[in-house]
Amino acid sequence: MSDFKNKKALITGGASGIGLLMGKKALQNGAGELIIWDINQQLMVKEINNLVADGYKVSGQKVDVSDGQSVNEAATTLIHEGKVPDILILNAGIVSGKYFHEHLNGEIEKTIGVNVLGCMLVTRAFLTEMISRKSGHIVTIASAAGMLSNPKMAVYAASKWAALGWSESLRLEMELLKTGIHVTTVTPSYIDTGMFDGVRTNFLFPTQNPEKAVSKIIQGIRKNKIFVRMPFMVYSIPFFKGILPTKWFDLIVGKVLGVYKSMNNFKGRT
Repeated sequence: MSDFKNKKALITGGASGIGLLMGKKALQNGAGELIIWDINQQLMVKEINNLVADGYKVSGQKVDVSDGQSVNEAATTLIHEGKVPDILILNAGIVSGKYFHEHLNGEIEKTIGVNVLGCMLVTRAFLTEMISRKSGHIVTIASAAGMLSNPKMAVYAASKWAALGWSESLRLEMELLKTGIHVTTVTPSYIDTGMFDGVRTNFLFPTQNPEKAVSKIIQGIRKNKIFVRMPFMVYSIPFFKGILPTKWFDLIVGKVLGVYKSMNNFKGRT
């Protein structure tokens, strides 16, 4: 079990959405300190003040997780202050939601930078310290899109496939080296936070309630689960992809369930 009591939890992209909800839930589960990293300093300061007013110990740093210098400077400050996180939740993520050929200059690089490099750079900044003390828990908020391709999600899906593969490899390394560090990979379907406004879902893969999704994630961390997948049908994706011919899989998932049309009316967060 990974106990939150008196632990330091750092969450990237923690000033809004499920990042903020996970931070609140971590504090409610006894975390001694919450550290928020976010690019939106104004919003971050507002949410920190709200949490501090509720009696919690919370701090934050403006960090661009896609920028190595930004990450290293912020991490160095925390390390010098003796604030190496016990629980590191890699939540920061962005999506553009358009056909691949429609991406503008810089959009591909930014998506990969935040969704992939952000996980790697932030983890690398703290991992040596975590290995030295032989404890810690790293949580990668990936996506079901890392298991299932989808039109208008080429870059986002690629970033989540990369995050998923990296997170699983990291877990195997930590186990092989007997570091005492746990790694949990989260692969949810769409969560109703505004990030995917306009998407169309179905009864097998419904949009997830943010509070319920966060409760499952926190429970998964506490139980040291390797994967936290939601809804339950996400667990079946590797099985059906493995046994069905690709065209059959496309027919069932794409046409019958309409997954391949889910992004047709995508608006995203304004």
